Amino acid sequence: MPFHIPEPSEYTQFAVVMKGIVKQFPSVLANDHVDLYAREGEIHAIVGENGAGKSTLMNLLYGLYTPDAGKVYIRGKETLIKGPAEAIKAGIGMVHQHFMLVGPLTVAENIVLGEEPLNSWRFFDLKAAKKRVRELSETYGLHVDVDRRIEDIPVGTQQRVEILKTLYRGANILVLDEPTAVLTPQEADELFVVLRKLTEKGKTIIFITHKLNEVMAISDNVTVMRLGKVTGRLPITETSPRQLANMMVGREVLLRVEKKEKEAGEAVLAVSGLHVRDNRGLEAVKDISFTVHRGEILGIAGVAGNGQTELIEAIAGLRKKEKGKVELCSEDVTHAAPRDIRELGLSHIPEDRYKHGMVKEFPVYYNVLLGRHYLAPFSKNGFLRHKQVYERAKFLVNQFDVRPRSILMLAENLSGGNQQKMVVGREIDYQPKCMLVAQPTRGLDIGAIEYIHQTLVGLRDAGVGILLVSMELEEIFSLSDRILIMYEGEFTGEAKPADITLEEIGLAMAGTPLEEVRKAETEGSEKSGPTKVES
Repeated sequence: MPFHIPEPSEYTQFAVVMKGIVKQFPSVLANDHVDLYAREGEIHAIVGENGAGKSTLMNLLYGLYTPDAGKVYIRGKETLIKGPAEAIKAGIGMVHQHFMLVGPLTVAENIVLGEEPLNSWRFFDLKAAKKRVRELSETYGLHVDVDRRIEDIPVGTQQRVEILKTLYRGANILVLDEPTAVLTPQEADELFVVLRKLTEKGKTIIFITHKLNEVMAISDNVTVMRLGKVTGRLPITETSPRQLANMMVGREVLLRVEKKEKEAGEAVLAVSGLHVRDNRGLEAVKDISFTVHRGEILGIAGVAGNGQTELIEAIAGLRKKEKGKVELCSEDVTHAAPRDIRELGLSHIPEDRYKHGMVKEFPVYYNVLLGRHYLAPFSKNGFLRHKQVYERAKFLVNQFDVRPRSILMLAENLSGGNQQKMVVGREIDYQPKCMLVAQPTRGLDIGAIEYIHQTLVGLRDAGVGILLVSMELEEIFSLSDRILIMYEGEFTGEAKPADITLEEIGLAMAGTPLEEVRKAETEGSEKSGPTKVES
């Protein structure tokens, strides 16, 4: 059934109507006469490739940008939103992908910051602040410890704090930009429960995402964007992941990786007896040993915060190793510097692109050469050869579909997804013998994910050894030849994807050794006896 385009007289039925929105930046038309209709009390998803204009549209709604043309209606009333303060006044709250919280302050202090309750002496009333935050928390099922400091709580809880911030300011319309990008699967499930509770209380949720399974699971309606335009508006009951993917990308998209069985070669990375500490000085990696072979993808599955980050950083030379040995292509690199490790053939797609993957204040053309800027043909006698740098940068930007195509743009002005494509493209172009790949598709759209997955499989087929860490279990299952399961700095099991179930891997990720999981399954099946099959 085609989407009914409402008449202006019907706008009162909608929490938000954005009509004919146009936003032009110097190098790109981000929104090209976009229409959006979000009903009261619904969860409305906006999907599209990186650079499709999703975030720009929501930044316009929140007043961070001003539209060049078009109108915004809030509950049927035309509303001119010139800044975030006016958006908040209109009942709009926004939870950004990168949280806007002050680490040393407590949960309560962050939530009331800027609108602090005052006592009779006109001083900040902390007791009243805690009371109001607790009341909000109980009302909406967003349970938080008001006295905990932000820097001491997990990411999922920090997101709850961001949502409570918007509710404290009276938001009835909540905009969430890639809300599950930094969450574990368990935290994402908890978030969806919260979002449903919010809609039950009359709130309208607009969320931007690229994860089609989430769209299907939680949304009521979906708006699809491509290249700044709307390509579809659908009730979720009348669509499918495949249809949405095709509308996003404009072509048929492979939702699963196709790869052939392949016999692995010799070891390119060997780790033995490795011990690594985290930033608090606690042991994060405990006596770990494994090998990665030529022509294989070894996946590490586990809930975030179980030592995966420290393991990858230690192998890359970015973190001290307390004990153990690391060999790359049969050379001992246990205490080698990161540059020396890279020159031996190691590439690294880091989990945190801002910390280890790019210099956001540098233009794109510098960022795509980081790590080999001092090598020929990009450097001669200590000076950069800008012609060669520009040529390679233009090639990589086109090859990996970084948008916009300008190599002169500062990296910080790219969307998160396009920053990731820039980093991934650079590391793949390095022609490594071994790759450390951490969260390679975080923040990427379906088309970019397809491309990166195919590229990683192509590298594996070409003989590159790949160590893959991902919070996306489907990604681990789809790409890996072998899977190691990690819990509290140790491996709780190893299996091939075909030989393990999601339930088994989930239990092992929670700390039960895989052997014990399978033993319990066997004992359970024996106790239940043979199953009678009806003819």
